[in-house]
Amino acid sequence: MSETWHASADVLVIGGGPAACWAAIHAVEAGAEVTLVDKGYCGTSGATAPSGTGVWYVAPETEARASAKAAREALGGHLADHYWMDRVLDQTYTNMNRLAVEGRYPFPVDPASGEPLRTGVQGPEYMRRMRAWLQRIGVRILDHSPALELLVDETGAVRGAAGHQRQLDRDYRITAGAVVLASGGCAFLSGALGTNVDTGDGALLAAEVGARFSGMEFSNAYAIVPKGSTITKTAYYGYATFFGEDGRVLEDAGSTRGRSVIARTLLREKVFAQLDRADATVQAQMRVGQPNFFLQFDRRGIDPFTQRFEIDLLAEGTVRGTGGVDIVDDDCATTVPGLYAAGDAATRERICGGFTGGGSHNAAWAMSSGSWAGAGAARYARAAAGGGQLTGAGRVGLRPSGSGSLTAAEVVAAAKAELIPFEKNYLRHGDRLRPALARLDELWAAAAGLGGATGDERIRARQAAAITAVGRLMYRSTLSRTESRGMSKRGDHPELDPAQHHHVLAGGLDAPWTGTAETRNSGLAVAS
Repeated sequence: MSETWHASADVLVIGGGPAACWAAIHAVEAGAEVTLVDKGYCGTSGATAPSGTGVWYVAPETEARASAKAAREALGGHLADHYWMDRVLDQTYTNMNRLAVEGRYPFPVDPASGEPLRTGVQGPEYMRRMRAWLQRIGVRILDHSPALELLVDETGAVRGAAGHQRQLDRDYRITAGAVVLASGGCAFLSGALGTNVDTGDGALLAAEVGARFSGMEFSNAYAIVPKGSTITKTAYYGYATFFGEDGRVLEDAGSTRGRSVIARTLLREKVFAQLDRADATVQAQMRVGQPNFFLQFDRRGIDPFTQRFEIDLLAEGTVRGTGGVDIVDDDCATTVPGLYAAGDAATRERICGGFTGGGSHNAAWAMSSGSWAGAGAARYARAAAGGGQLTGAGRVGLRPSGSGSLTAAEVVAAAKAELIPFEKNYLRHGDRLRPALARLDELWAAAAGLGGATGDERIRARQAAAITAVGRLMYRSTLSRTESRGMSKRGDHPELDPAQHHHVLAGGLDAPWTGTAETRNSGLAVAS
């Protein structure tokens, strides 16, 4: 391994998906010199890049906007904030129009009206165009360069990051006036398409510098997939009929609680689906909208519209949940000076409460929060005082304490056994959550000895620590919400409790804590 490479920037963006790209663009436009470091290859890695996605794009018309905001309010447990929803709708509308012009994205045109259709994007083309845009405006991009720890000054403010460039096999250390954390969520290495880079790395970085989290109980998203598949396009199953192993129709599987029905049935027997409710027009639209969804069937010689196929549930965690690093102002600043959060790394409760899903709100949030975080980070960097000694905040996986009784692979496997099974994380019950959390706490203690002599070994050790840390925050937040709200359904607390109409806060690593925050930005009350 060669010597550590040193560099500096006004703003350092960690991540390479939509939120990171929009953050870089707006930071440059605010006058900052920007470096972006991506764990994968910016433009092809992450959950957006491999497939199509809808976007919460609504014309600025009063009735249309009101309807858009009301659509999921109850589903999210009435935790969303109309102020933030309005901001996201405005920013998304602006950004999608900019994407067409400055981003040179080829939106399709409605043949009837001649108007461009801007309610969705094809991920591969979207991210290819975003990378090209960054290159045109002078953003320095470091691919295959995961950030392993944040750098902090003597006051605790974040002033850069250190990491490893895998292809060059060298470490790097980048000082910056501010950092935007846009590294995605955590899908626990479940195998969901595009999420192999989404191992909660940003959450670990944030927790190590003392950042606060919100909504981590809303991190149990599961997608319907053909058995053995990685392609998660649950929206298409709105056109499906579901069947038990004996051929009977599962009557409630297509309802709003359908995934719970499917999950409970899967504990006893196989479940099958057939997209038999889509007519010829819809079928054609589906194939155009999500071509990779059908590739898996075409290769197997299955017509999903006329034939039944076995299905499963695949964990997507915080990638299509709503929990993440808490943000405290309109610029998406965190509770730690110099650190901003955007996209799936940040909480999305402000626009969708306790329920979201693939694309739509998440896609709009990524481009909006990225825009605000990038511009805010640039303003902060201009005003921040430079100089002083910087210290790496990373611990587990970088600076081992003790010999370590488990390898990184063993920690990951054990953590996944507590976090991925839907009978634990989706069909939630305190009697299953408490033992799972206890095991994760044991794993965190065992992970203290993780480290590595090579860059790849340290990367794997950090992933193991991150997955475990996210799981511990998630289950502690879940246990503190003794009701069913949003996507967090408790079998032992099946009803919604009006007295718990609040946000659950969390933080800490060795000594995790939870607390509450009132909704609608009306105040804060923290309790251990």
